[in-house]
Amino acid sequence: MQIAKKKQSLAEKINVMRASVMGANDGIISVAGIVIGVAGATNNSYAIFLAGIAGMLAGTISMAMGEWVSVSTQRDSERRAVEKESMALDGHYDEEFKFIKNKYQDTGIPAALAEKATKEMMAGDAIDTAVRERYGFNPKEKTSAIAAALASMISFPTGSILPLVSITFFPAHVKIIATVVAVVIALIITGYSAAALGNANKTKAVFRNVVSGLLTMLVTFLIGSLFAH
Repeated sequence: MQIAKKKQSLAEKINVMRASVMGANDGIISVAGIVIGVAGATNNSYAIFLAGIAGMLAGTISMAMGEWVSVSTQRDSERRAVEKESMALDGHYDEEFKFIKNKYQDTGIPAALAEKATKEMMAGDAIDTAVRERYGFNPKEKTSAIAAALASMISFPTGSILPLVSITFFPAHVKIIATVVAVVIALIITGYSAAALGNANKTKAVFRNVVSGLLTMLVTFLIGSLFAH
């Protein structure tokens, strides 16, 4: 029981950390794109700052609500899967047992050993075992929609502060390049962090993150420049 609680707690922490890192990353890229785009159209610091603030507020609410809806939908789907599997075990236990045993055999386990393993697993927690093998998730690993939403609500504006401050307070002749440099450094950090959380290739993750940020700023700057006067 204690081990299950620790695993659940770890799953929740990882989910919150993921939401925090991605929220900060989206805040950096989104607001950087907005302020660089407006800066391409005008040198008015107040207009740039106002656009950045509007983008930050809109993004904060959007990210938080998006996380809440996403995680809640996932939880609802998992709950339905558990209910469905519970009914299947009540009415067709032998079929579920056979499905799990065959799945173990498909991995190369001998038939006798697969049957023994299935009996032991089903005797321990039949619903958890059946759900995990049929649907691919652990019912005990629950994530909090509210925690994920709060993490995004905090991290998005935190990430957006960097490009907003850079574009607003650096001198006019260097504000764009200074903002780009600051954003690239921040994206390296968030890209590396996201890859570390997901055990992914860190170099590729950082490269993709930086390229996406640079492309966003380039496109918005070029579009903004079309409206410069």
